[in-house]
Amino acid sequence: MKSQHTPSFFDLTSEQGLLRTSIAVTLFIAVIGIAFGLASGSFSIVFDGVYSLVDASMSGLSLVVVKLITSHATSLQLSRKLRERFTMGFWHLEPMVLALNGILLSGVAVYALINAVSSVLEGGRHLEFGIAMVYAVLTVIACATIAVVEARANRTLNSDFVRMDVKGWVMSASITAALLIAFGFGFAVQGTQWQWLSPYIDPTVLALVCLVIIPLPLSVVRQALGEIFLVTPGDLKLHVDAVAQAFVTKHGLQSYRAYVAKVGRSREIELYFIVPKHMPAKTIEQWDAWRNEIGEAVGGEGPDRWITVVFTGDPEWAE
Repeated sequence: MKSQHTPSFFDLTSEQGLLRTSIAVTLFIAVIGIAFGLASGSFSIVFDGVYSLVDASMSGLSLVVVKLITSHATSLQLSRKLRERFTMGFWHLEPMVLALNGILLSGVAVYALINAVSSVLEGGRHLEFGIAMVYAVLTVIACATIAVVEARANRTLNSDFVRMDVKGWVMSASITAALLIAFGFGFAVQGTQWQWLSPYIDPTVLALVCLVIIPLPLSVVRQALGEIFLVTPGDLKLHVDAVAQAFVTKHGLQSYRAYVAKVGRSREIELYFIVPKHMPAKTIEQWDAWRNEIGEAVGGEGPDRWITVVFTGDPEWAE
């Protein structure tokens, strides 16, 4: 009797396993970041730790949403109460979480920028550059490693959540690399005529890093808001229009109406075909065969495609 393979809790080939791994590493970096930041007197390192905590909390929320989407779409075990209250699925939660994630990350960076500017105006702050450099080296290695692992795995998974997480790790690595360079400069100028610059290094580099990372999540926020407001994706609409027009021409139908949207990983498609009133009656099997033909032509069949095909002789039903 063959033993059944049970996926690892931190399975790096699955979306949920990657997110769990990311959360674990992020929490570790956040804890040591806050500890090293307090020990060295660096607000930029404390900010890095807080940024990681926010990122970990959003990754945790993303993991919950992924489990809900997967359970509903693949008919896995899901409570009856949830199924009755969310009969349309949980795809709509994905862009909401992505938008919230981007807004929070930018918001934390804006707050840190304000504090950094205030610190510069007050004369800066002194810190232990040796301790700060040790933290920066360890963190850059950890961030770069997890970013590469997730990016490689997502070539197969193609998950928006993992893609957003990779961007978060790249941003974290960039932030810490900038801190490392600044701390190295601060360490080098100790005991020289440039030592007076030391108190300004930490808040100045933090301000520069914040200016860079504030706009980075905004593209994700813009895309997520477009999905929340059901903005029609142009490429999907063109494809569906081409399929529907070819179907109308082939079967001698009067016209069609197409409504499409992309919500998270789902593609929602509604097609209404206007049938000429003189067309002979068809059996249920014949109508279903036409629906199957449309579904195959549209493509992308799977748990994340929601397609509705309606045939009617009254155009008002399609408006």
